[in-house]
Amino acid sequence: MAKKKTAKSQSQPQASGEEQVGFHKGALATLAKEREELGRILQIVEQLMQMHVKALKDLGIDLEKAAKEAQKAGGGTATPAAAGRPKKPIEDLLR
Repeated sequence: MAKKKTAKSQSQPQASGEEQVGFHKGALATLAKEREELGRILQIVEQLMQMHVKALKDLGIDLEKAAKEAQKAGGGTATPAAAGRPKKPIEDLLR
């Protein structure tokens, strides 16, 4: 059986411990900022959804009744795209 190539190539010099620490700290700082931004986006989406819900209620649409009917007719709450797809661990997605 052929040997698998490792991620560390012998032609590239190894990063020092300080460089590795700096790399990981920088990655965490960037990801923390991305998470904050995602939270802001979620808040905006939630506000927009609530505005539409209120507008539909003002127009006389009973959303709770419609949701119950949809659940009875369609079954679960999974989206069609994700229904048949198993969730993969993040480690598998990064390889």
